[in-house]
Amino acid sequence: MQPRREAVPFAFVAETDRFRSNVTPPARQRPSLPEMAGRTLIGLTVVAGLVGSLLFGMPALQAGPQAAQTQQSEASEGR
Repeated sequence: MQPRREAVPFAFVAETDRFRSNVTPPARQRPSLPEMAGRTLIGLTVVAGLVGSLLFGMPALQAGPQAAQTQQSEASEGR
């Protein structure tokens, strides 16, 4: 008695490459003027935040003459 051959389970997955839909998706709507303005303002806000953080953070990253000095409290001077 020979084993019965069956189709590969989930053979429909292989058929999806050949499937083409005859339904076209709706056309994308162009963004309105307020939407474009809002996106632009959000983008400018993000860029301004990054530039501002870079400007305020740069002095802290620079090694200058203040970094070479050690801080001493007034209590240590009286010893």
